[in-house]
Amino acid sequence: MIYPEPLRPGSRIAITAFSTGIEPCHERRFAEIVRTLQERGYDVIVGDCLKGQRKHVSAPKEVRAEELMRFLTDDRIDAIAPPWGGELAMELLPLLDFKRIAQSKPKWLFGFSDVSTLSVAIHSILGWASVHSSNLMDLISTNTAPLIANTLNYLETPIGGVFEQYSSDKYTMTWPKIDRDPLAFVVGESPTQWRWLNKSKSDEFISGRLIGGCWDTLIHLFETSFLSLSTLSATYEEGVLLYLENVEMSPCDLVRAIHSMQFRGVFDHINGLILGRNFRADSDNDSDLTYLEVLNEHLANKNIPVMYDVDIGHAPPNLTLINGSVARLGIVDGRGTITQWLV
Repeated sequence: MIYPEPLRPGSRIAITAFSTGIEPCHERRFAEIVRTLQERGYDVIVGDCLKGQRKHVSAPKEVRAEELMRFLTDDRIDAIAPPWGGELAMELLPLLDFKRIAQSKPKWLFGFSDVSTLSVAIHSILGWASVHSSNLMDLISTNTAPLIANTLNYLETPIGGVFEQYSSDKYTMTWPKIDRDPLAFVVGESPTQWRWLNKSKSDEFISGRLIGGCWDTLIHLFETSFLSLSTLSATYEEGVLLYLENVEMSPCDLVRAIHSMQFRGVFDHINGLILGRNFRADSDNDSDLTYLEVLNEHLANKNIPVMYDVDIGHAPPNLTLINGSVARLGIVDGRGTITQWLV
């Protein structure tokens, strides 16, 4: 494992959109985010591929890839964060020179959604720890939900250190209207409860090294050169815990995704599967498949523990999950818990 240095006052964070940029209505929010980072003592660099949104992206793929390469190979930079995810980060993958990046100082990449398309590749190919967490545009000083408010605190954990998180009290399926109020923050509405689909037969907990992200995009990367779970499984004696969250796939899409994972041997290379809350609503048609029916029919028969409705993904708040860290997850007295060791 290669851990970037922990963030601290004086750390330099570069901001560039891997996919979707910010529009004029988001600029007041972005200014508040920059102010929040600077108040923590961070040095902030804003790239050219941040503003604008045309055909789902902030700039042509070649331009976005060039800026990301420049930041990844700049040893004065400690972390890279896009404002949020989007749709087309995947088109940057073949344009990145991973051999050249490997010669550079490791850096944190953090965020969720389409951010994970790049962060899993950074971990799988280079062995750098990377982060699935609240997005940069979520990290406003008014956002006091513990899982969001502590995101940067977790990235300040020393190498060799440990931190613990607990399930949120409440989650929401709606996002704050930041275009109207730049200080708007996430407000939980529904009680959170992590659940077991398949419980570990030998323990109340599951453990292994973490890797994962947005199910919608990672389904296209499994067992390619950008995300080889078989290689990670052979590398890590602790085994691999795969976490995924669905944002747009229909129940039928999920059936196909699970079969694709089966065909590629994904379930043979993981200690357990951790699923975030499902963001896509089920159909109102009683004859249609539901999300939970898909899980019960197509995952309950796998010989691995499966946990679902975890604080991961598009129904915030979000855990901070370090790809490559050793993690231990369980449900204790009705409350989810996760401990991560940066070893």
